[in-house]
Amino acid sequence: MNADYPSLTTELPYVEDSAALFSQIRDYPWPVMLDSANTSPEVGRYDILAAAPFITLETAAGSTQISHHHNKRTVTLDPFLLLNDILKDYKQRTTDLPFAGGAIGYFAYDLGRYLEVLPELAEDAEHIPDMAIGIYDWAVIVDHKLKRCWLTSHGLDPQTHKIWPELLQKLNLSTAKETSDTFTITSPLTSNFDESSYKAAFAKIKAYITEGDCYQVNLAKRFEVTAEGDPWIAYQALRKQNSAPFSVYFDTGSVTILSSSPERLLRVDGAKVETKPIKGTRPRDLNNPEKDRQLAQSLQASLKDRAENLMIVDLLRNDIGKVCEPGSIRVPQPFALESFATVHHLVSTITGTLAKTESAVTLLRACFPGGSITGAPKLRAMEIIEELEPHRRGIYCGSIGYIGFDGNMDTNITIRTMVFSDNRLRFWAGGGIVADSDADEEYQEVHDKAAAMINLIKFLQ
Repeated sequence: MNADYPSLTTELPYVEDSAALFSQIRDYPWPVMLDSANTSPEVGRYDILAAAPFITLETAAGSTQISHHHNKRTVTLDPFLLLNDILKDYKQRTTDLPFAGGAIGYFAYDLGRYLEVLPELAEDAEHIPDMAIGIYDWAVIVDHKLKRCWLTSHGLDPQTHKIWPELLQKLNLSTAKETSDTFTITSPLTSNFDESSYKAAFAKIKAYITEGDCYQVNLAKRFEVTAEGDPWIAYQALRKQNSAPFSVYFDTGSVTILSSSPERLLRVDGAKVETKPIKGTRPRDLNNPEKDRQLAQSLQASLKDRAENLMIVDLLRNDIGKVCEPGSIRVPQPFALESFATVHHLVSTITGTLAKTESAVTLLRACFPGGSITGAPKLRAMEIIEELEPHRRGIYCGSIGYIGFDGNMDTNITIRTMVFSDNRLRFWAGGGIVADSDADEEYQEVHDKAAAMINLIKFLQ
């Protein structure tokens, strides 16, 4: 690795737990931590921390409000193409760091309504923007492989030069202060499906599949509690209970996202594109290593789970093929076993080469929302989801991540994710239903996937 960094780069002392550094900057507006949880030498290599974006974009009700420092304007352009145009104005060369400024934020599942015509049947109980993106001029990069850390920026915003000494002082952990903040659950946990209503929706999906209307539909259950206090406390507990390589803490002031996602949606490195859909799940039994091994083996041997995974692989091959060079799509690693804190998953890797006329943002737009959390065919699956799920998904099954000024991107699928606003904490869990799915098994799988978040609620009560 050579020292090819942006000119405004200062190396900081390495800390194993990036949460300590993030705690120092989260009093700035729009703080965000892309948290690999140090889960592996490669996938869990980098943490990216940022705050105080000089531009923000918030999309709701068909329009996007752009704030550039104190100047605000509203436009009705396609939000993806709007973001693409803004990033073009700040294009920078690639450096050795994964991110040195650019866009970070969330793209809610319901942003798909800007791309497709969908029915409006489910209740929208989220009341948050469909997209919230900050354009950040500086970031803290923690490299867990090299055990090094940097504060870095291209210095595109004049304000960055002014606050650089202040940032360095804040990131000096010898000045860190203990917090006495708390986060408390203030109501019982409720959900929008009981077992009988879930199975009724399941039966409707099976009927649609039998009629040839679709091949697979992801059906999700929504949970909610009321809560009060500092959600950073809850996130720190979540990341200890359920560490995951695509975790995120993001606070826009009006909504806070606490994600412990295990799933990558899209990565762009130069022209190389990668997506890693998850389909196929078994619970873990960490108290019984032999039983845990048997569960993993049963997942790997399951023809049903492989078929379910293959459907989504085919869908995503088609999606990324819209913006990749013809003939470049490959599936180098199908049906790999990946194990997380509470579940085993089947994960396939799909790669391609981005066409020269396309960008990371247009790739994201072509694949949005991710096929692993809709079903196949995608549009019909989304119509059925809108019909059968009582509530809109909001951020759940959307995507969070970064798109750098250099054009590189890494984004997650926002599963295993909690959303906090208006003193309400919500989370979802779901699974793909296919022709030979079993209602009892699918209902149990939903709760296996929700286990870490349900355990967190119990812990905080």
